[in-house]
Amino acid sequence: MDLTHFINKEKLPVEGETKHWYAAYTRPNREFAVKARLDKLEVENFLPVEELVRETPFGRKKARVPLIHGMIFIRTDKATSFALINDHGLRIVYLKDIEGHHSLVIPDKQMEDFMFLLDVSAKGVEVLNKDLKPGDRVRVVKGPLTGLEGELMRVRGHKRVVIRLQGVASIATSYIPGSWLERLGDKTGK
Repeated sequence: MDLTHFINKEKLPVEGETKHWYAAYTRPNREFAVKARLDKLEVENFLPVEELVRETPFGRKKARVPLIHGMIFIRTDKATSFALINDHGLRIVYLKDIEGHHSLVIPDKQMEDFMFLLDVSAKGVEVLNKDLKPGDRVRVVKGPLTGLEGELMRVRGHKRVVIRLQGVASIATSYIPGSWLERLGDKTGK
């Protein structure tokens, strides 16, 4: 009897399979628990957080809260994405692609830009959950966000670069001078 299937069941992920970024919903206030479980299973993940100062009866306290409530991003292969739910009991629901009715795959470049922007400028971003109209595709060529690609938008009267995770959310940088931007020819975002 071959026991390798049972022995390797706990080892995640399987090497050699194509990994993609997936966006997953979880129950409110369970984002950090899901992240801890994914970390324990050694599954790559990203939970965007921000630090807030909150007033409490005992004074001001700093708190880390999810930037997008109820959502975590997971990078894994398709089989492991299902195993996380079925075999490991993770209480998540993957966002679905409207056209294909399968799990929405976020392109690596979009996810890299999203993580880069939050890492470099977490205080200067604003999450925009409404549907934005397409603008010019731009690349930042000067300043701390050099290399970042996104759409040029006007948000509250100021030019900003917006990074979209298609079907998930959009974030906008703080003001960036037009001279620091270079227009890209492709408007598809891929």
